[in-house]
Amino acid sequence: MKKGLWQPPRLRIDEEHEERRATWLELFYDLVFVVAIAELSHNLSKDVSLGGFIGFVALFIPIWWCWIGATFYATLFDTDDLGDRLLTLLQMSVIIALTVNLHHGLSTSSQGFAIAYIAARCILILQYLIAGYHVTEARPLTNWYVRGFSIGAVFWLVSLFVPIPWRFGFWALGLLIEFMTPLGTGHLAVKIPPNMSHVPERLGLFTIIVLGESMAAVVRGVAGKQWDTASILTAVLGVSIAFSFWWLYFDSVDVSPLETMKAGKIKIFLTWLYSHLFLAIGLAAIGVGVEHIIAKSGFDILPGNERWLFCGAVTLSLMVLSVINFTTCILDKMQTGRILSAYRLGAGSFVLFLAIAGNNLSSVVLITLVAGACVVTVILDLLAKSQLFGID
Repeated sequence: MKKGLWQPPRLRIDEEHEERRATWLELFYDLVFVVAIAELSHNLSKDVSLGGFIGFVALFIPIWWCWIGATFYATLFDTDDLGDRLLTLLQMSVIIALTVNLHHGLSTSSQGFAIAYIAARCILILQYLIAGYHVTEARPLTNWYVRGFSIGAVFWLVSLFVPIPWRFGFWALGLLIEFMTPLGTGHLAVKIPPNMSHVPERLGLFTIIVLGESMAAVVRGVAGKQWDTASILTAVLGVSIAFSFWWLYFDSVDVSPLETMKAGKIKIFLTWLYSHLFLAIGLAAIGVGVEHIIAKSGFDILPGNERWLFCGAVTLSLMVLSVINFTTCILDKMQTGRILSAYRLGAGSFVLFLAIAGNNLSSVVLITLVAGACVVTVILDLLAKSQLFGID
């Protein structure tokens, strides 16, 4: 069947049981977020403090939310026609503008950042309006999203006329409304669920983006150092941490949280979904922490702020992985899933202890202990799963 240049949006729930993959346009769209995450990490690396981390999180959330908005629209209505491509490319241009304003996004560029964010939301709202016009059965859902996202965008618009720091309060209110908007869609999600293969794949791809930033941080750290045993060991351990998180996440990817959405349990699904935000924040911050540890490789004591950034980010990531894993075993009630969650909680508690009591540990000893905790968690996972499936 020949495909026309212009096609109206169509509801893609008929493809629910088909193996759907990310399109080339979606993968191209992800590239601007690679740059955005790199810029956010650069900002955090220059200001490793509580204030710097709060600023990092404050700018990270709108970036992630823009990506989520585009992903969930695509999983429901993407037609990959000329109109859809042009709107996506326009949104990419807006995200580039958002990224340009990240460097001083909480000071001199805050208005530019807000304008770019509003533009991104307006494009998404327009896409839902078009989809609702053409797909009658999806109109209750699209209208709900349009209302919630429009109210959130209005708060961002008002923030343009409010001085700092009150401006950021309007940003927070706008984001809070937008994050709460899906809570009222439980009865609609039963009829119009997202694709069971597409959504986990897309979230996995964003996780790959932030893990890639951890790899880039190791390269940046080593590139500026004189090669010696300590720097090489630190780099290897930093890479092993990234490997461990890849293993822990992708070895437990499951679609059961999406099944809970189909059952109308929207809160469980949103817990799983929003946990990915905190996981992305943690993984990106780990990369910055590893970069600073490599810079101080040897027997130097890591400054308290850098120790807390590194250990705190690892702790956050492990705790969030525990939550993600727990949500995947709610429907099938498998005891093994809860055991795996407990392993992640235990490892996270150990790393948190290192953040609190590790003020006399050298950078090499600290990263060795943290990397060891991550590797042990992977091994425990493998042992638990081998017992479950009867693997010798």
